[in-house]
Order: sequence, then structure tokens, then C-alpha cells
Amino acid sequence: MKAGVIGAGAWGTALGITAARGGADVVIWSYDGKCKQFESIATPANMRITSCMADLRETDAWLIVTPAAYFRETLRDARQHYAGQPVIICTKGADPQTGEFMSEILKTEMPQCSEFGVLSGPQFAAEVARGVPTGSTLAGTAAARRAGHEILNKLFLSDSEDVIGAELCGVGKNAVALICGYNSVASAGENERAMIFTRAWNEVVNIGMHIGADARTFLELCGIGDLFLSATSTTSRNFAGGIAIAQNQPPVGTVEGIFALRGLVKRAAALGIETPVLAQMQEKMKI
Repeated sequence: MKAGVIGAGAWGTALGITAARGGADVVIWSYDGKCKQFESIATPANMRITSCMADLRETDAWLIVTPAAYFRETLRDARQHYAGQPVIICTKGADPQTGEFMSEILKTEMPQCSEFGVLSGPQFAAEVARGVPTGSTLAGTAAARRAGHEILNKLFLSDSEDVIGAELCGVGKNAVALICGYNSVASAGENERAMIFTRAWNEVVNIGMHIGADARTFLELCGIGDLFLSATSTTSRNFAGGIAIAQNQPPVGTVEGIFALRGLVKRAAALGIETPVLAQMQEKMKI
């Protein structure tokens, strides 16, 4: 199996390393031909870095791991090199301008892709790169799931057909983790933090019910598993980003929760769904 990984940040590189350890020959694309370097972890011999998207054409499946803000632009650049491979979306986020999820953007920008899926779960990149046991939900078509299991055989993968639910969990946990980080500084006490956390996640689930997600998905690895990891740890960029915002400091790195919160509020408004907590927290954080 030859895997193409589009995006060489921390998560893309960690997935590339994992796939290479599992026996796949990996081509990982980045705009500058460089990838994230993890301390004490060497680049596997069967993982090659490239800045030429044409190198992705001969791969058997694509893992797209570019930040949500650049997902559409990256797809537009990559689609001329697409040769019918299953595509697994590993980006968790929503378009900050339209509120669209990544699978919806994929359908618009690369309609010739019929076999696709979403990977989402409790995944800190550095731990995945080190080989720490990690589980994820793999939602999508049968062909996409087969490709995902073969490429990412070092991960525990739970199968699902609920693509939109798995995506919403990833988007929602980013937003809620950002809120939790902010409230760890700004709230009046533990009771208030618990209340806002619960109500915010409930609003995410309400959006899911309106767009046809399976309620059980929110209890899976992509749901409560990822939420627990991201909303309780300073290792989470979103949680740490929320802390920085509360302290009037610029967040470090790509904080998907900022785009996720904007996208969720916009999406809910378009659907006529009330999200008083999400909207209020967006206003408080001025994002």
C-alpha cells in the first residue's frame, strides 16, 4: 500500500510516521517540502517528503491533514492530480466563512471522489508519533474504511458510516475545548465551568440531530473520547488557545477551535438553531 498524506504539520507527520511503521510506503506533501520534527523520532526510511503534488498521483489512498482554513484551497490545488483513490479526511474543522464541514467542501471541490471517509478521535500528535496506543473513529464508505484500516493498522479504529456525525464531533470538541480553556481562567468557579461545558456540548449535539447525525456517534471515540482529551488538557492547542485568549495573549500555532466556533455559530444560525452558549462565548472571546 502506498499512502499519500497531504499536510505535514504535527498531525499529518504523526499519521505519516504511523502509516510507515505499519508497512505503507508514504509520500507526505507540504508546501515547503518540510515536515514536523518530533524529538527523538527519526523519519522512517519508507516516508518521503515532497513539495510536488504530482507525486501523490501514484498513491493508493489519500489522507488529507491540512488545516481547515486552507482545506478548500489545498483541494483545488490537489484535484488535478487525483486519480480515483479513496480519500480520508483527517482535518477536524469547519469553514469559518460558510460553516461547511470538510466532507461538504470535498464534495464541492472534488466531486469525482466517491470513496471518502473521516478519521476523528482522541489523538495528540506527539503521542501518536511515539506509538502510544490511540483509538479513532473511521467513518465513511466501505472502500475508504478498508484503505484506512490497511494504512493505519497501528491504530485502533472503530468503524462507522456516520460521516457527518464524526465530523461534527471533531468540530464541536475543538470549539468546546477552546471554551473550556478560556473558562479555566475567566469563569467564577468550577460549577460555572461545568455548566457551560455541558450546555455548549449539548448545543453541538442539537446541531447534529438537525443535520441527521446518529446520537450514538457522540458517545464514540470521535465524540466523548476526543472531547475528554481536548477539553481537559493544556496539551490541547484548543484548550491552551482558550487560556491565551482569556489572558489577552495571542494563541500559539493553529488553533482550530477558533474557526470551529465561528463555523458552528454560523451553521446553527443558517439552520435556525439557537446556540446561546456558543454564541455568547464567541462574543466574550471576541473571535
